[in-house]
Amino acid sequence: MRVRGRTGSSARGDRGLSTVEVVFIAPLIMLFILVLVSFGQTVSGRSAVYGAARDAARAGSLERSAGAAMAAAREAVTDQLDDVCVGGTVEVDGSGFALGGLFTVVVSCEVRGLDLMGIGLETRMEGTSSSPIDPYRRIE
Repeated sequence: MRVRGRTGSSARGDRGLSTVEVVFIAPLIMLFILVLVSFGQTVSGRSAVYGAARDAARAGSLERSAGAAMAAAREAVTDQLDDVCVGGTVEVDGSGFALGGLFTVVVSCEVRGLDLMGIGLETRMEGTSSSPIDPYRRIE
C-alpha cells in the first residue's frame, strides 16, 4: 500500500495558485492604499484650510482699516497654504470690517488629492471664520 505525501497529485493541482492570488490581490491592496492616502490628504487639506481661515480672520481683525485687514488676511493664508493648495488657487474674501463688528474671512483653494503620485485629483475646499474687531488693535 502506497501513501501519498505532500508531493502527491493533489499538490500538483495547486501549483501556480499563489501566483494567481498575487496577480489579483496585489492591485487591490495597492488601490486600497491609494484611497487611504487620498482620504488622508483630503482631511489634512480641509484642516489646513479651516486653520488658515481662522488665522486670517484673527490677523485681519487686528488691523485698523479694511484694506490693511485684507492684506494681513491674505498674507496669513498664503503663508500657511503654500504646500497644501495647488499653485494659484487660493482665494480670500473678507467682509464686515466695522468697529464692534466681526471680520469674516472665506478661504478656498484646490487641495492636492493624489497629485504627489501622479494622479491629478483635486478637491475644492472652503473654510469660513469670523473674529471680532479688536477695539484695542495696534496703532500705526
